[in-house]
Amino acid sequence: MSKKRREIPVFDHPIIETHCHLDYLKDRPLEETLAEARRVNIERVITIAVSPENLATVRELSQVAPWVYGTQGIHPHDAEKYSDAAEAEIRAHAGDDKIVAVGEIGLDYFYDNADRDVQREVFRRQLQIACDTDRPVVIHSREADEDTIDILKEFETTLKRRGVIHSFTSGPGLAQYALDEGWCLGFNGITTFNKAENVRDIVRMAPIEQILLETDSPFLTPVPYRGKENAPFYIPFVAEKIADVKQLPLENVLATTYDNSLRTFFPRQ
Repeated sequence: MSKKRREIPVFDHPIIETHCHLDYLKDRPLEETLAEARRVNIERVITIAVSPENLATVRELSQVAPWVYGTQGIHPHDAEKYSDAAEAEIRAHAGDDKIVAVGEIGLDYFYDNADRDVQREVFRRQLQIACDTDRPVVIHSREADEDTIDILKEFETTLKRRGVIHSFTSGPGLAQYALDEGWCLGFNGITTFNKAENVRDIVRMAPIEQILLETDSPFLTPVPYRGKENAPFYIPFVAEKIADVKQLPLENVLATTYDNSLRTFFPRQ
């Protein structure tokens, strides 16, 4: 007899899902996913662009409900697809009402799906877009701590709004630099994994005022639903784990991360 999984908790305080990929979800119709997200008190969802092919898709998804938002940017995996046309499209739409950030951009030296020199150039070009359009940034950094720091240092004075290093799995050096410079760190279901003590160590060192909640769905499904496709409505498990690791009241974590999300992506609301 299989063990019944724990039901998804529903909290009184609303949650903002700061990083997911709605166009990648396959297990159920989008309408069902969004309805379930609302049921567990997710107030807003940000779906993330990653490639030239899904820039327009993300913009379309941001229109499916008043509380769904998007970003525009090219992931380091697709850095070799970056072009003047893609840059022009990102620039043209970075200021749209439902677009809240430039991202997901950065460096990935774990998979090395694109030449590292190209990754660095594309990262710089998109950081410049964020500077020019006064948008925050959603950063992906994997096995690239030193280069991420070096490139961000180039933009310390010109990038007026910071943003988040999402799905943070990097070392304490990058974490401390980012925190000192006013960035948030995004945490997801990885925090619930048995072998992710290194990530929980970063959760402990990060002030709760600089932590954002995310799922990165359909990836990185939290315990107790590992093995199933991830979705925004699993984010309450991330909130619980953050509260447990930091030994803070859950209500404090929910309220503070909510305010952090507003400050980062919706400063005028």
